[in-house]
Amino acid sequence: MARQIHVFRSPERFVAGTVGQPGDRTFYVQASDDGRVISVLVEKQQVDILADRVDALLDEVTRRFGAELPARTTESDDTDPLASPVDSEFRVGTMGLGWEADSHTVVIELLAVSETPLDESVVLDDTEDGPDALRVFLSPEQARAFCARAHAVVGSGRPPCPICGEAMDPAGHLCVRTNGYRRGVDPADLSVPFDDV
Repeated sequence: MARQIHVFRSPERFVAGTVGQPGDRTFYVQASDDGRVISVLVEKQQVDILADRVDALLDEVTRRFGAELPARTTESDDTDPLASPVDSEFRVGTMGLGWEADSHTVVIELLAVSETPLDESVVLDDTEDGPDALRVFLSPEQARAFCARAHAVVGSGRPPCPICGEAMDPAGHLCVRTNGYRRGVDPADLSVPFDDV
């Protein structure tokens, strides 16, 4: 079967979001433009790593080339939920990242999980062989906005236990540092600003 590469040259929206409740969330990255929406399934850690790497890439471009790019931000203007229905094209296995100097854009490529070993030359390339991919070209402003929202979505899960650091369920959790004593959760700690984002 031929490889599918979904390309978004200047998407209207590129966001990370979730479906489900904290503790049972499924993470997605979604690109949309002109009524076309592509969603890919990702792990929570992949969202966090991608946002960290994009921020680091933009910081490095600023440092190395003296480019005037937007600074890191923790504020996200986009708090809308993912576009429905959320139908995943594929599960992401490999992520690629680059800077296109001519157009001053960040290039993000998310590749499907593959059963065969992945040749690195496939990443950010249009070869016919290889896993399906989502390739997005973002302005520095769009990239920083993606990072801010991604970090907010990742951080909006279950609150950590103040003693052991593990995630606490609404009913509490068995804290390993208190020899199994079941700690309750203060309902005020469970406010989640990005429910079903």
